[in-house]
Amino acid sequence: MKILICGGGIAGQALAFWLSRSGHDVKVVERFPALRAAGAQVDLRGQGIDAAKRMGLLDAIQAARVDEAGVAFVNRRGKARATIMANTSGTGKQSLTSEYEIMRGDLVRILHNAAEDHARHVFGVSVDRFEQDETKVTAHFSDGTSEDFDLLVGADGQGSRIRRAILADGADPYWRVGIHMAYWFIPRIDSDSNIRDTYMVPGGRQIMRRSHNAEETQVYFVLREESAQASAIHRAPVEEQKRFWADRFHDAGWQTQRFIDGMQEAPFFYSQEILQVRNDTWSKGRVVLVGDAAHCASPYSGMGVSGSLVGAYVLAGELTRNPAHLPRALADYDRTLRPFVDEIQATVKPGLLRLGMPKSRLAINAFQTITALATALRIPDLVARFSPEDRGGSWPLPEYPKPCIAGISPRNEGGSAA
Repeated sequence: MKILICGGGIAGQALAFWLSRSGHDVKVVERFPALRAAGAQVDLRGQGIDAAKRMGLLDAIQAARVDEAGVAFVNRRGKARATIMANTSGTGKQSLTSEYEIMRGDLVRILHNAAEDHARHVFGVSVDRFEQDETKVTAHFSDGTSEDFDLLVGADGQGSRIRRAILADGADPYWRVGIHMAYWFIPRIDSDSNIRDTYMVPGGRQIMRRSHNAEETQVYFVLREESAQASAIHRAPVEEQKRFWADRFHDAGWQTQRFIDGMQEAPFFYSQEILQVRNDTWSKGRVVLVGDAAHCASPYSGMGVSGSLVGAYVLAGELTRNPAHLPRALADYDRTLRPFVDEIQATVKPGLLRLGMPKSRLAINAFQTITALATALRIPDLVARFSPEDRGGSWPLPEYPKPCIAGISPRNEGGSAA
């Protein structure tokens, strides 16, 4: 098949890897002028680890891992009230910190390096519109060109334009939990350790600090708020976003002023609403969605990246198993993957999220006291080690025939992949 993938992120690169190695002619278009090798810290869990292992990339991912030993809940003075360490025993499930913590940009680079020799990549170009019939889908690109394909894949993330084009008018695929997040990088200082600090602030606010290398520290502001202003701020100019977050957190204490000052000159800043993407269907005719475009589970699921890797693996497997019967392949993709997606999305429970972001100082003290007692009794460690399954449940990663290497010449068009 001749396949167009719209989006060169984690899901798009993983799908290009599998499809091109199974003999398909794959083209990836990415609207950014170069590989989007940026972003905050992500992790692999459960079936996502298995998917990376089947790609033969687990060693490369392990070599690029971030050194994060655990998570501490700190008070206004920065003193840890409770600390939950990563489960490095090799058994059970991951704790709040995964054994496979990695920067998003590093993971995208690893996936791209594995896919680029067998799939064509075009940077600085997007799909403006498309039309389809029973035999083909025609994509019209932002550079004025058009091309016919057997299949168009929307791997363009949580805000997918491809998804918007195939949904019914007025359909809202977003399931909101009333939580918002911003994150950025600032210079690291001596007191920034390899333990992630979590600081709770009255008013349903939370600050996290984690360091991914010797020079940089990541800052996260998290806000529990259901207002039109909070939902709209993520589409405002960046300077307005920064003013919003500085205003909401200026009185939070701890290292907040350092974080706000660093925000102004941060080389990377991102603001988003925490939500899930829930669709009754992931395809329409010769157009299909993968990764966050299909089923974003939200950062609080802990399975967003793993879900993208697993989804790409299943979609490629079903397309390769049924290359002459596209409707059947896409139906089997939905049938096979849907139970896994339902499982990881169900891990996000608004009641528990609100419990972890208390509104009052009294509730914060109670949360930290209970957490301190639990860690003193080693309850989180024991639960992780002896749990029979991780956040993806017992759903098994399907088996597909091992792909052969396709003879597609490497080619990058448009911008640089650096």
